[in-house]
Amino acid sequence: MNNFTRLFTTFFFIGYLPIAPGTFGSLAAAAVWWFIPASNIFLQVFLILFVIVAGTFFSGKESRRTAEKDPGRIVIDEVAGMWLTLLIIPRELSLFILGFLLFRLLDIAKPWIIDRVQSLEGGLGIMADDVLAGFISWVVLLTFIQLS
Repeated sequence: MNNFTRLFTTFFFIGYLPIAPGTFGSLAAAAVWWFIPASNIFLQVFLILFVIVAGTFFSGKESRRTAEKDPGRIVIDEVAGMWLTLLIIPRELSLFILGFLLFRLLDIAKPWIIDRVQSLEGGLGIMADDVLAGFISWVVLLTFIQLS
């Protein structure tokens, strides 16, 4: 089970990249999301919820196993945040790039409440900041699309 946990939490071992694993995890998540049918909102919501719930469970498990609060190699939280950012967003490269940049900015800077939720225990703390950054990025991106 430990091998599956590592495979899942590192998003197929992307988290083991020596430089910027969170950024590469976000890029990989956006690339995968490009192929999720834009018209299938049910599938999109299901995948996001699945990754959030399973990511919380398995990230907590991996964190306990390694005795690290938020191991950098765990990037399933970036996957959840990036996918949430791109929920129902049209398949336009410029929007995906903008969503990626917004999400990474909020995930790295962790303004206000994003930083505070990171202090939650276990997998919840690992996942919550990225999910919140993804949600805020999604709202900003949708607002941008509506105003354009």
